[in-house]
Order: sequence, then structure tokens, then C-alpha cells
Amino acid sequence: MDLSTAEEESNSDQIVHTPPEIDWEMLDKSKFFFLGAGLFSCVSATLYPVVVLKTRQQVSSSHLSSLKTAFSILRYEGFRGLYRGFGTSLIGTIPARATYMTALELTKSNVGTSIIKLGFPEPTAAAIANAMAGLSAALAAQLVWTPVDVVSQRLMVQGNDYSNQKISTSDQKSNKYMNGIDAFRKILNTNGPRGLYRGFGISIMTYAPSNAVWWASYSVAQRLVWGGIGSYMCNENENGGVVAFTPDSRTVMAVQGVSAAMAGGVSALVTMPLDTIKTRLQVLDSSDDNNGRKVPTIGQTVRNLVREGGWMAFYRGLGPRWASMSMSATTMITTYELLKRLSTKNQENLIR
Repeated sequence: MDLSTAEEESNSDQIVHTPPEIDWEMLDKSKFFFLGAGLFSCVSATLYPVVVLKTRQQVSSSHLSSLKTAFSILRYEGFRGLYRGFGTSLIGTIPARATYMTALELTKSNVGTSIIKLGFPEPTAAAIANAMAGLSAALAAQLVWTPVDVVSQRLMVQGNDYSNQKISTSDQKSNKYMNGIDAFRKILNTNGPRGLYRGFGISIMTYAPSNAVWWASYSVAQRLVWGGIGSYMCNENENGGVVAFTPDSRTVMAVQGVSAAMAGGVSALVTMPLDTIKTRLQVLDSSDDNNGRKVPTIGQTVRNLVREGGWMAFYRGLGPRWASMSMSATTMITTYELLKRLSTKNQENLIR
């Protein structure tokens, strides 16, 4: 992920010199992919319980707080309940992320160059390029990620019925899917490939604008943060000139992390209703068709949510999703930048 840092604003005398970008040619590819697999697996494992909480809240017909939902999972399913479907999700993340990053970098580079040639100012060009890159990356990645998402979410919600806070041994053993492979096979046998892409349209409607909003917000947030740092750190010397501030790599990563968290919060708030509808559609029991009932449409899902809890029902799980997106964005950005530094061929040329 070749993230651009803030550049000098045309109407400002304050300058922040950031460390040079680490581009693709500077990386040791074998080290990059090997370390990347390990680092991002650790990040995914850390954040996964929050995703499970968010999903459980979205499919529940009653409103429970995140804390109560977590306690219910731990009480009736144990710690493993917070990692239902994790293996499937982790395996699918590798090709999905590779597809995402390829589309992201190609679009960002080509669109950014084209927009600047049209005469747009650099800050505007950066925001538009980032938004378009996020949009195209989401579209490409969902082709890989939707089936993985369907399977992992089906596994996440197994054992979700805690009626009257009681659960029997037979209920615990009534899970339809033994593991990700079993879930994949049963969904494919029951509904065909279409079952694995249930909610694909709403996923595109959710993740495409979410990524566009996130990357555009991230670009703007970085400039705001660097602008604040420039105002605070850059001082005039005795000759009336401006003394530039040159941050070290830790400061750069901190700014990237804060900017990512800000962008994640904005994106979560804007796209939460669509994510709730998507989750409801993807975890519907495929056996409903065998009972003569049609799978609800998007419109019926919206009406069901409104009937259950009004328009606030669309924001069930907002807390975990906000936390998940903010933490995920922060850790992914900082982890990626750390990964690039660790994988650089000439370490001595880096500003530390």
C-alpha cells in the first residue's frame, strides 16, 4: 500500500518534511510476502472477536449490548465462540487482500496522475484518486471475499439463540456446519454458486462506498493532522524564515494510524445501515427454501428491521463495527508501513 504523505500546502509557509516513500522496487519481495502473511494473520486474529460480536448483534431480533453479547458467547460457547469461522476467514483473506491491493495501487497511481494533468490541485487530486482506488479495490476484492464472508458469517452465528438465557446440550450439538469446508459444501449443494454469492449486490453497495469514503477521508485526515503538527512544530528563525520540521518514522506511523482511525469512524457511521442489511441477507438459513418460504428480499429485510426496532435497528452493532473498522484501519496501516520498512532492501537508507 503506497500511502502518500502530506505535502506542502500552497498557501502555507510551514513545511513538514516526511520520510521518503518506500516503493515497490525497494522491497525484498520474498521477505515482504513471508512477513506479511505472519503480521496480517496476527492482526486478523486480534480483531476477529469484535467482528463476531458485530455480526451476532446484527442478526439478533432483540437488542443486546456488546458486553452482554460477549458474556453470552463466553458463557454458553466458551472462548472458541468468539472465533467461529476464523479459519475460513483467514484462508480467504490472503487472495482477497492480494486482489484488493493490486487494484488499489494501480487505480491510485493512474487516476492520480490523470487528475493532476487535468489541472486539479494536489490535495483535491489525492482525495479523488484515493476514493476511486478504494472503490475499484472493493469491487475487485468482493469477487473473492463474498463467498468467504458468507461461509464465515454462517459459522459465526451458530449457537446464537439464548432463549431465556438457557441452552441445552442438544442445542449445542445442533449446529448445521462442522467447519468451513462443510459449510461451503452444504451451501453449494443446496443453493449452488448463487448461494455462495448471496448478498453480493448489497456487499458491493456496502464496501464500495465504504472504501471510497474511507480512502477519501483518510487523505483529508492526514492533511489535517499534518497541518496541525506543522502549525505546532514549525517555528520562525531570527531571520524571519521558517524552520521546517522533519518527523521520524515513528511520528509518521502515528499520524497514519490516527488518520486511519478517524477515517474508519466516518466510514462506519455512513455505511452501517447497508452493512446490517448485507449481514442479514448473508446469514439467512438456506433451508428456508425447502420449507416453502422464499428468501427475503432487500426490501423485506428493511421492513423486518424497522418492525423489530425502528430505524435504530439498522445501527445494531455500530459500536463493535466502529471499533472494528477504526482498529482494523489503524493496525492495517501501521502494520503495512512496518512491513515495508522491515522488507526494504537497503535498511540503512531509511530515516529512523
